[in-house]
Amino acid sequence: MIFTPILAASLQSVVQFFERGGFFMIPLALCSVVSLAVIVIRGLALRRHLVMPQLFEETIEEIQPGDEDAANRLAKLVRGDTSALGRIIHTGLNHLNWPKSENMEAVQTRARHEIVRLESGLFILEVVVGIAPLLGLLGAVSGLVTVFAAFGADAAGEDPHGIAKGISEALSTTIVGLAIAIPSLIAYSYFAKKIEIMAAEMESLIGDLLAKCYYHQARHEAAARSREMDALARGQTASGDYQS
Repeated sequence: MIFTPILAASLQSVVQFFERGGFFMIPLALCSVVSLAVIVIRGLALRRHLVMPQLFEETIEEIQPGDEDAANRLAKLVRGDTSALGRIIHTGLNHLNWPKSENMEAVQTRARHEIVRLESGLFILEVVVGIAPLLGLLGAVSGLVTVFAAFGADAAGEDPHGIAKGISEALSTTIVGLAIAIPSLIAYSYFAKKIEIMAAEMESLIGDLLAKCYYHQARHEAAARSREMDALARGQTASGDYQS
């Protein structure tokens, strides 16, 4: 009960502050609501355990090179999973019958799609960062035009204190615009960096997984290349002996 008058007075001050700002406070208020909504939604969606489940990371690290049974268990584990890492893993394991280079291209295509999905909504914060200060500046200029127009109409009878008060009220939109843009810029930079870090980690995990899955194929290719080099070397040696 003690804080009720204080809260009422604070709320009244906020309302009066917005009323003094004029029409441009309306779009600024909309920008603040939209920015806050995007920050909350993206903050919840970009939680690490939703994008990169710890279970998948641990399973990939535990897989031994050439262990097909472990790869099959991981494929069953990620089937139907909605996380970004799970979908990328599913794409890679679902195309193991493809050559490794083609499988990598399929995985990269899926990864780009998932990154775009993670970045959805961030462009709104970028727009708010750009337009909020401009709206605040436009409101301030509009208010100053009104104040100085009234002062020019009756310069002799105008109160200098009233002019100063009008200017301070006109600049209130600039304050609000900057107050919206600064947190939006911080949130945008934070989310963009977080996505970049998780994308790099997922790329490393998927690269490690495919290397383990194609381990036997890589060994066979290396052995075939070694046999070809030996055959070529023996052919060159035989040719040299014949010429001698």
